[in-house]
Amino acid sequence: MLSPMEHLHPTAFFIRGASPLARLAFYAILSIILIGVDARLHYLTEIRQGISVALYPLEVVARAPVDAYNHVSEYIHTQTTLVAENRTLREKALQDSENLQRFNTLQAENAHMRSLLNALPSLPQPARLGEIVHSGRDLFTRKVIVNLGTRHGIVPGQAVIDEWGVVGQVTAVYPLNSEVTLVSDNDLAVPVQVERSGLRAITGKNSSNSIGLPFLPVNVDIQPGDKLVTSGIDGVYPAGLAVCNVVAIDRKIDAPFARIDCTPSAGIGIHRQVLLIPAAVTMQLLPASPEPVDKSAAKSKPSGKKPNAPRKP
Repeated sequence: MLSPMEHLHPTAFFIRGASPLARLAFYAILSIILIGVDARLHYLTEIRQGISVALYPLEVVARAPVDAYNHVSEYIHTQTTLVAENRTLREKALQDSENLQRFNTLQAENAHMRSLLNALPSLPQPARLGEIVHSGRDLFTRKVIVNLGTRHGIVPGQAVIDEWGVVGQVTAVYPLNSEVTLVSDNDLAVPVQVERSGLRAITGKNSSNSIGLPFLPVNVDIQPGDKLVTSGIDGVYPAGLAVCNVVAIDRKIDAPFARIDCTPSAGIGIHRQVLLIPAAVTMQLLPASPEPVDKSAAKSKPSGKKPNAPRKP
């Protein structure tokens, strides 16, 4: 006869094995062994590849909603971007056409004024495209080396520019390369003028990251944001090239001069390709070809003197 408490225990349908902690340790050791064997002998590589091939269709089906959403979003974004870019390009084309018409008018007016003043036409500036090879070895100067030298027709004093403005000046020339002193170097002085007011100045020493305008009075007509261009009075840089922009002005009452900080306009340290143009004075001093003289016309031309009258006997 069963005791009153025996009917409360459930019937054991399954045979109990090892404890959970023992099973965890066993499977952990088995996993470590399989990982080591696979890392050494690569037994499971083909199995993983087969499983990945078998599961690839399921992955495609699972990713289908996300891929569809991304494609639709990209299509809508692309259409919106293209419409906005098309509108912007049309506006820019209209502005450029207006500027081009003004440029053609100014060019024709300039040619007419030169013809009225009997002035010589502006000579073209031949230039050579060079590439910056490396920086200078002197840590206390700001210089770069360009892969053009005397064999390429480069001479000391040539101006170096990029698409944004003046980069520097050629200060030393070798057979296959040249040394260019950057406009931000303390030893390089560039005659400039304020584009807004026409005030002339010369760049000078300042901090290592900016360009200064020394020896200008405190009440000088310069404002932050003014653009400084080459004045062309030195005969080295053609007039009108962008040099720097004024960023800060310190006007102290007790100081005789104002402290003016400028940043270079050129992409110094950004671009590798530069343009080397000859000095402006060299282009102006090119000998003009003499006009040919027609000797037959000179002989037939009357001298303007009266013939001697015959002597009376």
